[in-house]
Amino acid sequence: MVQKSYGKMRRSRKKMTNPPKPTITDLLRKFEIGDKVHVVIRSSGRFQHPRFHGKTGTVLAKQGRTYIVEIHDGSLAKKLFLAPEHLKKG
Repeated sequence: MVQKSYGKMRRSRKKMTNPPKPTITDLLRKFEIGDKVHVVIRSSGRFQHPRFHGKTGTVLAKQGRTYIVEIHDGSLAKKLFLAPEHLKKG
């Protein structure tokens, strides 16, 4: 029998499929502090946990080329450091 997987990527195969490369527009997208954004994890970029895919949050700050986004995971407020290719205007 095949052993069941308990890894952090289980049940995320269909969730994480999208076009292989981000476009130039995706890479150069700009957001203002306080903007609402949707987290759309691109599998071609640096790995993020699939739990946050589809969440909506608020941009708190910019750090380098990444944005600090606050989302609510249950009752907890969490800060994510995400590149612009993983964000869409909400």
